[in-house]
Amino acid sequence: MRAEGQAHIDRINAALALVRKFLDWERALRRLDELNARVEDPKLWDNPKDAEAVMKERRRLEASIGAVKDISQEMSDAVEYVELGEMEGDEATVQEGLDALAALAQRADRDKVQALLAGEADSNDTYIEIHAGAGGTESQDWAEMLFRMYTRWADKRGFKTETIEYQAGDQAGIKSATILIKGENAYGYAKTESGVHRLVRISPYDSSARRHTSFSSVWVFPVIDDNFNIEINPADLKIDTYRASGAGGQHVNTTDSAVRMTHVPSGIIVASQQDRSQHKNREICMGMLKSRLYEAEMQKREEAANVEFAAKSDIGWGHQIRSYVLQPYQMVKDLRTGVTSPTPDDVLDGDLDQFMAAALSQRVTGEKVEVEDVD
Repeated sequence: MRAEGQAHIDRINAALALVRKFLDWERALRRLDELNARVEDPKLWDNPKDAEAVMKERRRLEASIGAVKDISQEMSDAVEYVELGEMEGDEATVQEGLDALAALAQRADRDKVQALLAGEADSNDTYIEIHAGAGGTESQDWAEMLFRMYTRWADKRGFKTETIEYQAGDQAGIKSATILIKGENAYGYAKTESGVHRLVRISPYDSSARRHTSFSSVWVFPVIDDNFNIEINPADLKIDTYRASGAGGQHVNTTDSAVRMTHVPSGIIVASQQDRSQHKNREICMGMLKSRLYEAEMQKREEAANVEFAAKSDIGWGHQIRSYVLQPYQMVKDLRTGVTSPTPDDVLDGDLDQFMAAALSQRVTGEKVEVEDVD
């Protein structure tokens, strides 16, 4: 097998191995048999809620297991095609087989990510909350760049976005903002973005054209519904109302009814100025607070996420998950996985899938990568 073809095969096998490990392959096969047997039982539909849960799990396992089997078979067929062409000296046949392997490698990567989105809330819509770090206008401008980056990422995926809260900066940018992103697996894709993001550039606000380093934090949590039982004691809440502020127009509805809700025991704060109705903003805040509390509970079960959660309180050096360098060279580097991009403009325009896929894979393998930050 030529080096080009072997590289495609290695990439496909790595993706399939990761999915098998994530599914716990033998257990997944047994579980699918159990679910198929339950679907055949007419009594299952006596409880529609349980039936829907069974059908959802069955569809997910069928899709993941079927993808692994299909890709394995198609890879075997393509390898045979290449080997046949090499034996007969038919370069056209060889190239056709290599092209098939290349396309299959891309499909394996896509299906791998899809299979990894099997968490309890991965299929849900998501909130993305952005806060500027210390540094005034520099960090506030950086926070607005992140706001645009995630909005563009959502647009490229065909997701819908709504701005829930938007606090304009003193001179430029934003102090904080919360985006609601609606789409299949929105939370599953975005959940690995939580953490501190670092920007290095020549400041447009510095008359001496010096390089500046800015930090902003991102926090991602899922939209949850009544299927998730989160109880909140009203006595634990501190509720403030204030006049909405921001860029207006495309960002907010200017209103006197913005609401900020603080959950005193956890210290979690949420805010909404999306609606002109204070009552509606209270409802939105309560939904966001339940989502944040649910996410905090999930984080406690995951050691790696616990580190991210603790890091959120300090937006600065030593806590960043990704660095974006615009001068004197161009690079974006993820400090958890080592994935890099030489085109920051594309990343800031929403090209985030490679970073998300690598971080999702790392959660399955548990592999730690020693990565040096960039200056």
